[in-house]
Amino acid sequence: MARLKITQTKSYIGSKQNHRDTLRSLGLKKLGDTVVKEDRPEFRGMAHTVRHLVTVEEVD
Repeated sequence: MARLKITQTKSYIGSKQNHRDTLRSLGLKKLGDTVVKEDRPEFRGMAHTVRHLVTVEEVD
């Protein structure tokens, strides 16, 4: 199954509380953090919510 590499590229300072909570749920705590998650609709949706703060790459 494919996996997603999600990296926080911008600060969450000044963003909505919902976006902060989404970053925390993904496991991203500070700028430059990276997590690898399964390619599932739940994680894609979360990444889409904070797409202006993260970059998403597909990895095998």
